[in-house]
Amino acid sequence: MTDDHRSAPPAPPAAVFPAAPTQAVVLAGGQGSRLRPYTDDRPKPMVEIPGTGVPIIGHQLAWLASEGVTDAVVSCGHLAEVLQKWLAGARLPLRVTTVVEEEPLGRGGGLKYAARHLPHPDGAWYATNGDVWTRFSLREMAAFHAERDAVATLALARPRIPWGVVETNEFGHVLDFIEAPPSPYLVNAGVYVFSPEFASLLPDLGDHERTTFPRLARERRLAGFPLPQGAYWRAIDTAKDLTEAARELAAQKGP
Repeated sequence: MTDDHRSAPPAPPAAVFPAAPTQAVVLAGGQGSRLRPYTDDRPKPMVEIPGTGVPIIGHQLAWLASEGVTDAVVSCGHLAEVLQKWLAGARLPLRVTTVVEEEPLGRGGGLKYAARHLPHPDGAWYATNGDVWTRFSLREMAAFHAERDAVATLALARPRIPWGVVETNEFGHVLDFIEAPPSPYLVNAGVYVFSPEFASLLPDLGDHERTTFPRLARERRLAGFPLPQGAYWRAIDTAKDLTEAARELAAQKGP
């Protein structure tokens, strides 16, 4: 018996991706008309999730910080002073800068304006709508974005249909009733990863989802990251969404 001291062939080099972003934009300027009366005296991101004592934006900033974000730019609009006052007095887990549009710029223009205030203009960045309450790995999403060499990546969710549906067979016989099943379609979850050059492609005024995104899609430079199975996601649009979010939170905590 002999000892073979020959070295094993070198392993193939591991894929090297850019570091995950450490900066983010939070779009928090919406009026939230469907959430009235909660939004009569506060902007939509300042509405509290029942049972937490923390507004939506507080949950968002905590999540971003847990995912490695150190700097966030919050784009304010409707009742901006209420949000700015809360941010000034809160103990935040990351650095926050607020910007206010002097005149409405549209979603794309507002995003471009906020991006100008990011601390690292040559770095990638996250963005999230101010009415989204979610938890999943942004680092995994950033790696997905880099693997596909995308300019922009959208998180994709499969929300539950708010109605019960009826399942039938080919003969028209009813087989089952299914309460609030997952939608067969993926939707834009309102969370994004953007490469540095994305900001220059945004309109100064208008909606990027009707201009920039379709252009990138045609060029195959827009990617879609399906949320991992079991990841929590909810857009807070109505009072019913607040109630459902509180119920889901209580279920997660258990008895």
